[in-house]
Amino acid sequence: MKTALTYDDIQLIPSYSNVKTRTEVDLSCKISKNYSIKIPIVASPMDTVCGYEMAAKLYELGGVGCIHRFNTIEEQSRIVTKLAENIDINKYTKWKKTVNLPIMIAIGVQEEDKGRAKECINKGANVIIIDVAHGDHENVISMIKWCKHNLPSNVDIIAGNIATAEAAVNLQEAGADGLRVGIGGGSLCTTRIKTGFGVPNVTCLEEILEVAEVPIMADGGIRTSGDISKALAVGADCVMIGSLIAGTLESPGKLQEKGNGLYKRYRGSASLETKTTHGQTERNIEGESTIIPFKGGVKYIIKGLTDGLRSACSYAGANSLSEFHPKYIRVTNAGLTEGKPHLL
Repeated sequence: MKTALTYDDIQLIPSYSNVKTRTEVDLSCKISKNYSIKIPIVASPMDTVCGYEMAAKLYELGGVGCIHRFNTIEEQSRIVTKLAENIDINKYTKWKKTVNLPIMIAIGVQEEDKGRAKECINKGANVIIIDVAHGDHENVISMIKWCKHNLPSNVDIIAGNIATAEAAVNLQEAGADGLRVGIGGGSLCTTRIKTGFGVPNVTCLEEILEVAEVPIMADGGIRTSGDISKALAVGADCVMIGSLIAGTLESPGKLQEKGNGLYKRYRGSASLETKTTHGQTERNIEGESTIIPFKGGVKYIIKGLTDGLRSACSYAGANSLSEFHPKYIRVTNAGLTEGKPHLL
């Protein structure tokens, strides 16, 4: 029986470095065949993570937010219109030659999602994530093919979520321009508990990397900048995050005042609360919901993550993510404990 690994099971190995200053390390990367961003961070299409405010701020910081689909077509397309028209593109001209800026939305696999895709593209969207829990599915493959035959050629399709090389081959053959990788690793996801299915993140990235012909987006299990570094070292081109930036000023939802501070709601896309809120059938629950402490502006979270990632590049002797290929080793529980502050 094969042993599968996740981020806490590995540690990156330092190597000779000639990086003169970490602040100048280039973190730009691809998210799909034709679109790139300045930092390898994508906001998850969850209704308590990414709406207009989050997408606009991440755009300003060099990342991208995926506008969630738990709204009407009109609401989602209105957000796309605001992103396309209200953002000062002049801020990005200094690096636009090397980065093709995306405006990203999520759709499902129902018939109405075809209209959702068309309407949002008409308003300026150019990257679509087919947002389902099990991406290696006939419905996803059919939607990819429909998109490639019915949408403009400048629109890229990212499909997932997947956890096997076989799934990657299936989606690529259907025409996917990017792969979203990870099943059951989200902070509020209960898929592995409810169903028993899922593959730890490092192993599924390793296996998919062997057959990947398009950029890989690691999704789930990212808790620190070190986890981002590990995901990229294994082979991901970028990461999708949710819990790290939930509870910020820019995340959707109202602040709630409790006796010990301010909070915001955070819920999994397959949670009962999400299904109830959006009028979905209250079945197949594979997520939880909670409140989390208010974190302030998301820019501070992103700065901490990118600072950590630039430091990681320095330890690897990489002046850019394209040069970031450190080796890694498996660690024991004792090694994991040793790697954390253990005097406190």
